[in-house]
Amino acid sequence: MIIGKVIGSIVSTTKAEKLKGKKLLIVHPLDMKSIEEDGKPLVAIDTVGSGIGEVVLVVSGSSARQTEITNGVPVDAAIIGIVDQIEIEGSLTFNKGGK
Repeated sequence: MIIGKVIGSIVSTTKAEKLKGKKLLIVHPLDMKSIEEDGKPLVAIDTVGSGIGEVVLVVSGSSARQTEITNGVPVDAAIIGIVDQIEIEGSLTFNKGGK
């Protein structure tokens, strides 16, 4: 599981039948301590109604196909949660409402 920030969306009018009606978002992985970009952006199917600018939890591989929305859908990454806060070793590194 990774933490990432939603930075964009993808519109695809021609796609696999099982992807029709699914929201595809671009997520940039984040370092959990610094909350800075860490790695290359990826495309994930949204299962929780997240949007641009939100910090989210992303699963990949077979775990991405374990939600009601993604069961049997050809996806490799899925957004499964919107992060409210991150606390590491007693220090708050992220708070949705600001620091």
